[in-house]
Amino acid sequence: MKAETIDVLLDGRPHPVPVGTTLADLIEALGHAPDAVATAIDGEFVPRAQRAARVLQPGEAVFLFKRIVGG
Repeated sequence: MKAETIDVLLDGRPHPVPVGTTLADLIEALGHAPDAVATAIDGEFVPRAQRAARVLQPGEAVFLFKRIVGG
């Protein structure tokens, strides 16, 4: 039996994920260290501490940002 998937927009491109995927799951699946990226869904910042509880929904726009250091 095939697992159900949904499409989210990852940095503007459709990206399939299994139903029930959290933002933390997605970051791990993409190979990013949790503290290496900042995250937003539909333009709203999602703090690192909330990523494991934030289940992705169909059509949501997920953005990953590399942290900028320096000035």
